Amino acid sequence: MKIGFIGLGIMGKAMAVNLAKAGHDLYVMDHHQEHIDAVAAFGGHASNYAEIGAETEVVITMLPNSPQVKEVMLGEEGLGAKMHAGQVFIDCSSINPLASKEIGAALAKRGIEMLDAPVSGGEPKAIDGTLSFMVGGRQEVFDRFVPVLKLMGSSVVRCGDLGAGNTTKLANQIIVAANIAAVAEGFMLAKKAGVNPETVFEAIRGGLAGSTVMDAKGPMMLSNNTKPGFRIDLHIKDLNNAIDTAHEVGSPLPLTSQTMEMMQYLKANGMEKCDHSAIAKYYEHIANENLYD
Repeated sequence: MKIGFIGLGIMGKAMAVNLAKAGHDLYVMDHHQEHIDAVAAFGGHASNYAEIGAETEVVITMLPNSPQVKEVMLGEEGLGAKMHAGQVFIDCSSINPLASKEIGAALAKRGIEMLDAPVSGGEPKAIDGTLSFMVGGRQEVFDRFVPVLKLMGSSVVRCGDLGAGNTTKLANQIIVAANIAAVAEGFMLAKKAGVNPETVFEAIRGGLAGSTVMDAKGPMMLSNNTKPGFRIDLHIKDLNNAIDTAHEVGSPLPLTSQTMEMMQYLKANGMEKCDHSAIAKYYEHIANENLYD
């Protein structure tokens, strides 16, 4: 299949590589030549809007936020103007679901179908092809492209009509953020009370408090590893979208708002490019104690 792929960041590059490894003909675009070269090593090639619009069956984007997706798809010289009826657009970016619906409505006028299909799992799962896809869109379009998405993820679930994928992703990001904060808070309690947080981690990870978040982020906190699998600034973006959407639909988000302020503190102190497990640094500051030795 001829696939256009736009956005080769931490996640997108690994996702595109998995598609290329599976033998698909990949037409890629990104602002960074080294990212294009990395995918080209597996058979992808650098492209442009005109070629992608003319040659591909489906276009996948993995971009930072709503404005970037709108610019690519709805801009006057953007890709949407180059595409034709019968093509499909799959947006794997995590954006405001209201923006997904707006983009989908505009493309539908040109006979272009759309799925919103944000992912969860971070860089490690992007690399090994075990991401979780949360998808919104028509059932027929979803069924047609499930095999493509399964080359990049181990879980592909249709959550409803267009916009439902990003609504599900917002719920995911709320739960992940609050969980990371709770892990950091619990570890700090242990450290301040004289119990080794690593021992606490091993003792509770198999019980009800255990989670994928704890298993992935707990060791990072305990080893002072802030290398980004998912950056603070990106999680701030997601929580902003969650808060905006919640205001639109009248859903209270007190825990989300508090966790957002922790991340804003980290951003204000130059840690926006760190992994979101760096929420532990907020607790280390206010408790005047390190979790790691």
